[in-house]
Amino acid sequence: MPYSYLSHLYCPKTLEHYDADRIQQLSAVGAPLLVAYDLQALKQHWKPADLIGREASLWRYHELLPVLDPSNVVSLGEGLTPLFCTPRIGRDLGIDDLWLKDEGIIPTGSFKARGAAVGVSKAKELGVKALAMPTNGNAGAAWSLYAARAGIEATVVMPQDAPLITRNETAISGANLYLVDGLISDAGKQVAQAVAEGGLYDASTLKEPYRIEGKKTMGLEIAEQFGWQLPDVILYPTGGGVGLIGIHKAFKELRELGWIAADKPLPRLVAVQASGCAPIVKAWEARAAASEFWADSSTIAFGINVPKALGDFLVLEALYESEGYAIAVDDAELLVEQRKVAELEGAFVCPEGAALYAAARKLREGGWIRPGERVVILNTGAGIKYPDTVQVDVPLLQPGDRLPR
Repeated sequence: MPYSYLSHLYCPKTLEHYDADRIQQLSAVGAPLLVAYDLQALKQHWKPADLIGREASLWRYHELLPVLDPSNVVSLGEGLTPLFCTPRIGRDLGIDDLWLKDEGIIPTGSFKARGAAVGVSKAKELGVKALAMPTNGNAGAAWSLYAARAGIEATVVMPQDAPLITRNETAISGANLYLVDGLISDAGKQVAQAVAEGGLYDASTLKEPYRIEGKKTMGLEIAEQFGWQLPDVILYPTGGGVGLIGIHKAFKELRELGWIAADKPLPRLVAVQASGCAPIVKAWEARAAASEFWADSSTIAFGINVPKALGDFLVLEALYESEGYAIAVDDAELLVEQRKVAELEGAFVCPEGAALYAAARKLREGGWIRPGERVVILNTGAGIKYPDTVQVDVPLLQPGDRLPR
């Protein structure tokens, strides 16, 4: 069997095919390129039982990933993150069957390691020597560290307000790090200019085809961890929306392979945004095909502060196809939920992940999440990477003082 069943790339707007054997960025009409596999051939040779005994990383699904030669795989052991039931916060929310998939324990401390692992591995296979990208923090940290492991030079531009920890992760990797007095959209313009001048591979969100493939492994894992029986609802924090696009793509590929039932609906996907930056929510409410730029965006959940996503039409398509939902929550609401989840379940989720609990509470109270449904919260990073979201006043004891009763 081949290591990968990669077939080609294609434009989701025109369906034009592109060669996957050379560097590709956007399609001729400026759309993200998606990866296609020879699923009919793979269906004949690959079964769920083949996963037994494989390594506990996302590379266990290598047939459905784009790297052709295993010698090009760049890995830090990413993937196969825990998925566990959270009954105490579930009772508080009124959700009977609530689960948490926690990406906070993955290398680099966020789900961005998935996209970086596959994206950098494929860049290495294609002969890339230097890459550049804008970031809100976690993606830049992940791509910088994986690029260092691959021997690829990285240039990263992030807003000066990006979390200090992610800034340090990027810098310590040896990447060329720059801060911009603005938003990720401003950083994106600077990276685009540098890429246009030549010599840099554009690793910006969805400007290369392979980050989605890494993110889709969250969907593959959810399916495997539930014994190929999918949940009813999955909530996902949505900035660029790559993970949501990837998860939906994973489920459609599994259905075509016959690994999940073709006669059952796919999970209803929920795109959760902050009220200070909610372009997908606004577009979804209008049943639009794409979003508009969100001016003066601001939220403490820095990872979803994306005023305009390049793949917004793919995010909205996934919501419409899955009969999903888009909802915005306030920063104050998500901070309350962040503390509550830690107190009830011992899980210190990132602010983006905390936003999902605030959204789930609203959707359950409104009846959109129904009694008895299996609901998955996808926490995308470790809460400890955002120390500024937690403010505590701790008593100071002197030596010899008794502990208060």
